[in-house]
Amino acid sequence: MKKYFAKDYASIVAYFIALLFVYAAMSKLLDFENFQVQLAQSPLLSAYAGFISYAVIIVEFALAVYVCVPDYQLFALYGSLGLMTAFTIYIYLIINYSDFVPCSCGGILEKLGWTEHLIFNIVVVILIFTAILYRERKQNPQNRLILPISKSIAISIVSCGIVVCLFLSSEHIIKQENNFTRRFVPHPLVKEQIYDLGVNSYYFAGLEDGNIYLGNTTAPLFITKIDTALRGMSDIKVKLDNKNHVFRNLKLTIRKPYYYMYDGSVPVIYQGKLEDSLAKTISFGDAYFNQLAILDSMRFAIRTQRRSDKRYILASLDLDKNKKLELQPDILEKQIDGIFDVDGILSSDSQSGKLVYTYVYRNQYIVMDNNFKILNRLNTIDTTSRAKISVVRLSNGNNKMSAPPFSVNKGSLVSGNLLFNQSNLKGKHEPSKSWKTSSIIDVYSTDQQQYIGSFYIRHKNNIPMSAMIVQDNNLFVLIGNELVRYKIRDGAFDVNSKRNRPLREQPVDKEPKKGIAENLEKIRHKPINT
Repeated sequence: MKKYFAKDYASIVAYFIALLFVYAAMSKLLDFENFQVQLAQSPLLSAYAGFISYAVIIVEFALAVYVCVPDYQLFALYGSLGLMTAFTIYIYLIINYSDFVPCSCGGILEKLGWTEHLIFNIVVVILIFTAILYRERKQNPQNRLILPISKSIAISIVSCGIVVCLFLSSEHIIKQENNFTRRFVPHPLVKEQIYDLGVNSYYFAGLEDGNIYLGNTTAPLFITKIDTALRGMSDIKVKLDNKNHVFRNLKLTIRKPYYYMYDGSVPVIYQGKLEDSLAKTISFGDAYFNQLAILDSMRFAIRTQRRSDKRYILASLDLDKNKKLELQPDILEKQIDGIFDVDGILSSDSQSGKLVYTYVYRNQYIVMDNNFKILNRLNTIDTTSRAKISVVRLSNGNNKMSAPPFSVNKGSLVSGNLLFNQSNLKGKHEPSKSWKTSSIIDVYSTDQQQYIGSFYIRHKNNIPMSAMIVQDNNLFVLIGNELVRYKIRDGAFDVNSKRNRPLREQPVDKEPKKGIAENLEKIRHKPINT
């Protein structure tokens, strides 16, 4: 067996490549419509999706045939090396440099994640390369391997170069300077303390009575508590009174004196008292939802889909009423399809009683009271008033992005009368280097159409912040496996400050203005995932 393997190593690799390409091409061909849409979502290939969708399938079938023909096997192995190298560098760029990561790219990647497929591709490239060297040595035992190694490297460089050129020329990858100018608040934050959480799977669930509560995506039944001084942490393992549900993403939210666990793909909400491990079912079968904000102990704001047209709408879920679910169909305004174009982030603040919905793909946020009365429809400072997305309706009735979306806002949270919004767009005269090394936060007043200012949160080892939460004059941020506490300088985001007012609104009085610590002294803040 060992001798057979050594004798026919190149052929064994060739047959494996043939099976791989046939499987990949057939997977794409059998679901061709979906494959084309997924290519169109790619930040690198959207402009060429029509041509590439056919070319990739044809090339994969052709290489699968020729790699099995002895006279053409070496030529096909070189071609396979170039194709797999291009696939590999493409996935590497998507993972590490793209602002938008498509859900998949068809074929085998439907079964694997992006990182797993990158590793798989690297292994395949190594197999092809060694098969080429083995075949070249077998055909010409007297010749040195410098020429085949040089040819392999050249083919790989050309393949990588083509993909990199597509990357550099893509308007969806490189941030463009937009027609707005930010005002950066001078030294608004002071980094005070860092706490190593050990893993990067935490998210903010709430902040109550001087304690930060964290959920964990990999251990969803654990509540992690850490004091705001970041001195130590403890865990509570939750026991659900009914585990007979298949959850996709069980999430945790805290609202004193309770914690809540829910998964909107399963219409269930659990409630338990803080420090008590037992969580009881308080809602089952009342509503499916994909976002939830707590209004009070038995009343929630949710985002759900209307059955008739599958549009996203906001709704009130009041468990104390006979008619528990009340749809609010007029709040989210459709521009294109009523699904992707109204996508956004729902956040609430317990003390002010405000709800805020921030659109992802347009420059608008909606401020409501806890009865869903619209107080203001306000705009962020960028100029994208209409969602720049392309949507296609598949034959199965589902909607899908047919091009990389132009994302405006990445995440937001409401804190008293302030909205902290993580922007995804670069303004005028902002250095590209800062955008590569930092997340940018814009601060707005939710009481009036007023932009207060902006600040940066620096990445840690090229890892951006994943979530933020505010309490009084403290800003807490999750970056990788670290929890970072920043001190907000008094007056930094004071809406009445001379520094933060437009020139035409400068006050003539000389009275000192209140700082944020005084303005927000009694306010407790609720997080959202960012």
